[in-house]
Amino acid sequence: MGFFSKKEDASHDVDPEKHNSEATTPNDSPTRNPSREAPAKGYGKVPFISVLLGAIASVGGFMFGYESGQISGFMQETDFIARFGQDGAFSNARQGTIVGLLCIGTLLGCLISAPMADRIGRKYSISFWAFFYIVGVIIEITSSTKWYQFAIGRLVAGFGIGSLSTCVPMYQSESIPRRIRGAVVSSYQLFITLGIWTAYMVNYGTHRDYSNSAQWRIPNGLSCLWAILLGSTILFMPESPRWAYRVGRIDEARIQMARLNGCAPDAPLINQEIEDIEEKLQAERAGGEHPWYEIFTGPRMLYRTLLGMVLQAGQQLTGANFFFYYGTTIFAQTGLKDSFVTSIILGTVNVVATIAGLWIVENCGRRKSLMAGAAWAFMCFMIYSFVGHFILTEGNGSNKQAAGSVMIVFTCLFICAFATTWGPMVWAIVGELYPARYRAICMALATASNWLFNFLISFFSPYITDAIDYLYGLVFGGCCLALFFIVYFFMIESKDRSLEEIDTMYVLHVNPITSAKWDGASLRQDGAPNTDNLYLNSGGRGIQKDPEAAGGVRGRSIHQEEALPEPKDVERAV
Repeated sequence: MGFFSKKEDASHDVDPEKHNSEATTPNDSPTRNPSREAPAKGYGKVPFISVLLGAIASVGGFMFGYESGQISGFMQETDFIARFGQDGAFSNARQGTIVGLLCIGTLLGCLISAPMADRIGRKYSISFWAFFYIVGVIIEITSSTKWYQFAIGRLVAGFGIGSLSTCVPMYQSESIPRRIRGAVVSSYQLFITLGIWTAYMVNYGTHRDYSNSAQWRIPNGLSCLWAILLGSTILFMPESPRWAYRVGRIDEARIQMARLNGCAPDAPLINQEIEDIEEKLQAERAGGEHPWYEIFTGPRMLYRTLLGMVLQAGQQLTGANFFFYYGTTIFAQTGLKDSFVTSIILGTVNVVATIAGLWIVENCGRRKSLMAGAAWAFMCFMIYSFVGHFILTEGNGSNKQAAGSVMIVFTCLFICAFATTWGPMVWAIVGELYPARYRAICMALATASNWLFNFLISFFSPYITDAIDYLYGLVFGGCCLALFFIVYFFMIESKDRSLEEIDTMYVLHVNPITSAKWDGASLRQDGAPNTDNLYLNSGGRGIQKDPEAAGGVRGRSIHQEEALPEPKDVERAV
């Protein structure tokens, strides 16, 4: 399959007992390669276990997409309307509540999942929340005529979906080799699109073949299958090596990291990664206790916490879920005979474009891709809004069919822009943005902002479209334009860098505009800090001088030595 080679397989023939006794700390390991990129380039083949881990974890994204995609079709099913509607239709309030309560549950799930992920580990948290999701699905399926029972079921299911949307990208970011990390974490979005597409296809089949509650109960019941698949198979995957190291399981961390990178436990690449993790961990411990509010007060943490929240909110404010939630309803208004078919077309475009996005995230860089995607989406929304308002809504009948076709075309072009950039990349970027100590809670807050705006869009969209019809697209277009400049001025390029190196860049106030050219090797000479002996303290409170660092010996804490100037002053010196 191309994932293995004889040489790499042989490299695993290491005596575990000997290794455990001789290489449990970075200081006992061989001298680091002075080039931080050389070891990564030396291991070109990706072991199958890394790909499998990424794929299994991404089933959480499939559940997310499937749950999001199916509700659009339910709102057009005759049996669903008869059971839960009012006089053969849904009021804006009832429709918004049914659709939006999932997002409220996911928002709360994001916040409560972080402490659990830190306490019991990443993979066990994923398994727990996958099975918890089934409880919500059962509540939905057993609903008969009470619309609020179905809505409460979506609320409960949202706890599971929201928790998975935090735990899965975090688990992938901490486990996957850096050379494929962006593509694998972005595959979470690919699985979301596959879930949406599958929901559209199942909805179409049941809508065509059934007239009773099977129209919506069959698609709903299938949700349990995806949850069982994820909750059971993830237990056979390795735990996050970075989490294992932080809780003291050092040998396990080294062995699993080597397994996921396809090399020996004492290979230079693993020594480098372990030493980077140890440096950050020692710096955190030297800084004493770290209360949760340091996500706002720690070095450059307010900057990163807010940036992650803005990027995740921005993923929603591009307007993609406006189409995915209400696409069937929107295109029914254009005069199409079967708006379910249109939803399938949009879902297919979304899947194909997201596959292309996995190549883009690994080859084109994060910053340029997000800016190009935002500009492209802005242009599409301008045309969509003006054509919809001035021709479809106010024009005469002869032009409406042509206007509807134009709107569908530019909706597809918008989905291409979203699916190749903002859809997959935001998950990868947020997974890379934070130091290990704060990663769980910061990712929870960032993902919660995603779900908050998801709720606001899903709940208020019916009211807004009733008031200003297709000019609603101008709101999303304006947000896309704002996101272009936010990325340009505030987001660092993180492609091909380790999580620890990304942390260092933010602590040093590296200029985002020129960050792609920043060379981390300039901080070190011969595998040790350079003559300035700068030692970056990501989890503590600044930068410390390390007089004993030569030869790889850990220096004393900044709290035992004199403090250096603030990071922004050091940046200029570097």
